[in-house]
Amino acid sequence: MKTFALSAELRETNKIANRALRHQGKVPCVLYGGEKQVYFSAKENDLNKLVNTPDVYLVHLEVGGEKIQAILQDIQFHPITDNILHIDFLQVFDDKEITVSIPVNFIGTPIGVRNGGNLLVRKRAIKTRALAVNLPDAINIDIEHLKIGILIHWRHS
Repeated sequence: MKTFALSAELRETNKIANRALRHQGKVPCVLYGGEKQVYFSAKENDLNKLVNTPDVYLVHLEVGGEKIQAILQDIQFHPITDNILHIDFLQVFDDKEITVSIPVNFIGTPIGVRNGGNLLVRKRAIKTRALAVNLPDAINIDIEHLKIGILIHWRHS
């Protein structure tokens, strides 16, 4: 799994402080999953590199001198400006499984498309549960051999 380093600062937990942070170009964030919740803020420009990509990253947070591994759990956007309003992170432990959506990459141009058909993709990501160290960056599927009318089904067990 790809990694992303993010430095952050501890923050207060009230509406006035959050509004002031947003005016400074920072985003209020919360880290869940550990012994206690950690409230922090990070620069919006740094977070855009993490948010505006289909890839899944293991985030190495540095908050108040402490280093924590986490994944992006939830994002809230402003409905008009699309600015990031708030982000939730989930702390990752070496011995606990996590559930994330892994992107699917389709490799090649199918024979059916070259013969005039259309490729219909219903899922661009697959929800996967595993230890963080065992999660792949993406799932690659070779579709070069697909003819018109042929389907690929993915079942979970």
